[in-house]
Amino acid sequence: MMPETQILVAGIGNIFLGDDAFGCEVLRHLSARSWPDNVRVVDFGIRGFDLAFALLEDVDVTILVDATPRGEAPGTLYTIEPDLKNLDAEMAVVETHGMNPIKVLSMVKAMGGQFRKVLLVGCEPETLGPEEGQMGLSQSVQNAVPEAVKLVEALVKSYLQRPVKNVA
Repeated sequence: MMPETQILVAGIGNIFLGDDAFGCEVLRHLSARSWPDNVRVVDFGIRGFDLAFALLEDVDVTILVDATPRGEAPGTLYTIEPDLKNLDAEMAVVETHGMNPIKVLSMVKAMGGQFRKVLLVGCEPETLGPEEGQMGLSQSVQNAVPEAVKLVEALVKSYLQRPVKNVA
C-alpha cells in the first residue's frame, strides 16, 4: 500500500493591509471544514519562519494561498506552479515580520528542504490599503473568496488521488 499523500495548505497575508489578507480569509473558510489527517490547513499570516519549518517536514504537495499582483482585474484567481529549480539561496533572508513566499521557499531550499509539488493559488488584489493600514478585503477580492475555496478543495482532492514526485 502506498503512503498517504501529505498536503499542506498555507494561507499567507497581512490582515492589516487590505486585500493582502486574501490568503487568511480563504484559510478561515477552509479551516471550518473537516480534512483527513494527511491534510494540514494552516493560516501562517506573516509568520515566514513558521511556514519555512512546516515546509521542512515531509510534505508532498504545498498549496500557498496569497494575494498575487499580476496586472489583471481585481479578484482574478490564478493557479501558478513556481519554478523551484532556480531558487536562489541568496534570497533566503526571511523578515521576521513579513512574508515573501519566494524568500521562504529559498530559505527552505538553503536549509536542505526538498519540494515535490508547490502551487500558488493567488488573487489579484485591488488595494493593499493606505500606509496606515486597512482592515477588510475589497469587494472584488471578497467576491473571489468562495471560488478560491472551491479551487483549493478541488486541488487537494486531485492530489489525494495521485502520487507526487520530487521537483527541486
